[in-house]
Amino acid sequence: MSMDIEKQYDRIYRYCYFKLKNRERAEDITQETFLRYLERYHFVSPETALKYLYTIARNLCIDEYRKPAVVPLEENTGGDTAGMTFEEDALLTNLTLHLVLQEMTQEEQELLLLRYVNEVPTSVIAKLYGISRFALRRRLLAASEKLKKKLGKEDFS
Repeated sequence: MSMDIEKQYDRIYRYCYFKLKNRERAEDITQETFLRYLERYHFVSPETALKYLYTIARNLCIDEYRKPAVVPLEENTGGDTAGMTFEEDALLTNLTLHLVLQEMTQEEQELLLLRYVNEVPTSVIAKLYGISRFALRRRLLAASEKLKKKLGKEDFS
């Protein structure tokens, strides 16, 4: 198998963290995903392996939702943004992006994460969702346009 397990492990963790919003639970689900994958599917093509990994992770995250809810993080309301350091500016940008993404549907968020953050091939995402690549492309374009509009940036890629 020519799939880089470490690279995919990080991506599956990021996907689980996106779904669960909890570091420890995301770590546990990621480990469980790879254990289940290695028990059953370790002799498949890399493209099929990605589909299996994301399917297992998605199903485990859904199971995790059925458990009692976790207490949400407290919000810190700040004021003035003048004189911020680079780290503070980056944090503000990340928070802005996070808030904008929360206004999007769960599917739009997941599609953007899979394609642009985790760089999952469109053929794998299309199989994961059970749709054609063209339908996936339309959904990705719509989600990207919605994100651009919400961020108010014309040069966003």
